[in-house]
Amino acid sequence: MEENLFKKILVATDGSENAVKAASYGVNIAKATGADVCALYVVSTENAVTTRTVMGWSEAFEEYLANKGGAAIAYVEKLGKEAGVKVEPVFLKGIPAEKILEYTEESNIDLVVMGTQGLTGVKRFLIGSVAENVLRHSKVPVMIIR
Repeated sequence: MEENLFKKILVATDGSENAVKAASYGVNIAKATGADVCALYVVSTENAVTTRTVMGWSEAFEEYLANKGGAAIAYVEKLGKEAGVKVEPVFLKGIPAEKILEYTEESNIDLVVMGTQGLTGVKRFLIGSVAENVLRHSKVPVMIIR
């Protein structure tokens, strides 16, 4: 078995309760394996057209999501600091599952850790639609935390 199985672990977060649990798992795995963590938050543009045309407040909504992302990333950084694990904050904008998959491939991530249902929990009953999409299409192992 390989000595350092994981060198880079992606913790995808949206600040939800399950994402908080997933962050703890990701940081603990990183500590045990000597890996670094990339804490990724994606400002979702999936509903931007609806908010712009129907509600007319897409800029305010994007700013709200960016602020939530800052808090979610800060939490992962805090966990990393407490565990002595290097955490790189990453903010992207787009469709969450697509951005997670792109970043995973482009950044040579060895493991993706994420929660089941995040802020889009109404869409799916078993696991979140983003988590399901990442799980189905990822080329690296994905750990889904309930």
